[in-house]
Amino acid sequence: MNDQQLLRYSRHILLDEIGIEGQGKLLAAHALIIGAGGLGSPAAYYLASAGIGKITLVDNDTVDLTNLQRQILHTTARVGQPKAQSGKQTLEQINPEIDIVALTERAQDARLHELVRDATVVLDCSDNFATRHAVNQACVANKVPLVSGAAIRFDGQISVFDPRDADAPCYACLFPPDQQFEEILCSTMGVFAPLVGIIGTMQAAEALKLVAGVGKSLAGRLLLLDARSMEWTNIRIARNTTCVVCGH
Repeated sequence: MNDQQLLRYSRHILLDEIGIEGQGKLLAAHALIIGAGGLGSPAAYYLASAGIGKITLVDNDTVDLTNLQRQILHTTARVGQPKAQSGKQTLEQINPEIDIVALTERAQDARLHELVRDATVVLDCSDNFATRHAVNQACVANKVPLVSGAAIRFDGQISVFDPRDADAPCYACLFPPDQQFEEILCSTMGVFAPLVGIIGTMQAAEALKLVAGVGKSLAGRLLLLDARSMEWTNIRIARNTTCVVCGH
């Protein structure tokens, strides 16, 4: 690290759990963020400011006025612009020393596997089950840790699925792809603005911990937040040996 980097990241370096070595791991890491909306915005903010060396933002949507209530990567002046490009512009202003890649596309199949394979950690900040299952499958196949978050109305959830651990469950262990779950969209049901900030920021924290090797991740645990009462519920998740994605 040069003098500017030592100064920029000094408050991380002062932490015994991170130090010079841990910050070096962050600078060498590549975070893939699926979705540059409500969850992806705070997650990307903190990963960029913390010095993740490369961040790839994937989102095929454009900025809408209704997004600005919670999607803090974007501004009023960028309404109509691709979210990935708007996010890149914001993150480059926060930290011009890191590499930001903006992909205005819906990554699927082989393309998604290609992107996941190149990442150190993946953050699923999408808003639908189809994308979450596709990202989970790619992470399991390529043994890349996944930080998954979701938020709707006043309810949020976050967990880590780490296929590097043979005993850890995957997203499909929790939500089997052959079962029907109600798809609830914030466009019809609404979402409490700070809720996505809470969950997205926690996704960034879990991603940074995974990269730097700090503490214990949320693998094997699902945290549920009721923002009306600000109460958390901690649920243990077991690996499903008959899981269609990670089962033996």
